[in-house]
Amino acid sequence: MTASTAPLVDHRQGVLVATLGVLVLSFDALLVRLVGASPYDIGFWRGALVFVSMTTFMVVTGRVQQFRVFAAHGVAALIITLLYGINTGLFVLSINHTSVANAVVVLASSSFFAALFSWLLLRETIPLRTWVAIVVAMAGVLIVFAGSLGMDQWLGDALALLLAMLMGLMLTLLRRLPNLPKMPVVALSGLVTSLLCVGFAEPLALSAASYGWLAVMGLLQMPTASVLIMTATRYLPAPEVSLFLLIETLLGPVWVWLVLSEAISPLTFFGGVAILGAIFVHSWLSLRKPETDLVAPTDPPL
Repeated sequence: MTASTAPLVDHRQGVLVATLGVLVLSFDALLVRLVGASPYDIGFWRGALVFVSMTTFMVVTGRVQQFRVFAAHGVAALIITLLYGINTGLFVLSINHTSVANAVVVLASSSFFAALFSWLLLRETIPLRTWVAIVVAMAGVLIVFAGSLGMDQWLGDALALLLAMLMGLMLTLLRRLPNLPKMPVVALSGLVTSLLCVGFAEPLALSAASYGWLAVMGLLQMPTASVLIMTATRYLPAPEVSLFLLIETLLGPVWVWLVLSEAISPLTFFGGVAILGAIFVHSWLSLRKPETDLVAPTDPPL
């Protein structure tokens, strides 16, 4: 492989990893709905099971030494882990206070915050097409918020917006630390989520079906999606990775509608169309000229 083709290969690998990760993640809202428990019970078990599953996998596969590499990254690694643990709890809370469609559409605005933080912290040059896609995506988010005015859903929408901000920051920090091992981050962030929720949870009062769905979520779906999405930041700028989260904007509500018949409001639909159109055009242009996006970040202090 020549030096001139390496950026193209890396970009395509990043696109594939990000797409697979978000595809797995898109079942998240449906699983939260199927558990049918309080957000604190879900957060406790989800975090605990992610911690157990990832730690066990690392021990069995001989990767436990990655915890030492994680510790070597110091405070920055701890900040990323704390952010991801908080993000998990915020997602569950937002889903319980608004519709799935609203939550995932608002979460799509993480691309705006990832671009802002990448510019501020990493001094990365953000391509014009990314900024245009962000503006269109934010317009879609405003349309969704307009549909929630005067309704009880505003709290869930606000929590989703806070989640988008923290997700953008987390992706940017991951971009800043490309060699940070992702598995310890996922494992320890699960422990953070569990500890944040334990004081409000009644974890032993759930139904057998709820425990089954929690096992699928915590042992398989979330660990797989998390590692894939975090790995994508090694190959793609944080704003572009966050744009791939818009795939969940389409698929998340679709899975819930197909299984549970949860309706999608007209304003949420039109906002989602705007956002998905932005990511389609942006991704198509990026695949044509990816090398212009891969500006190596400098090493400014975090």
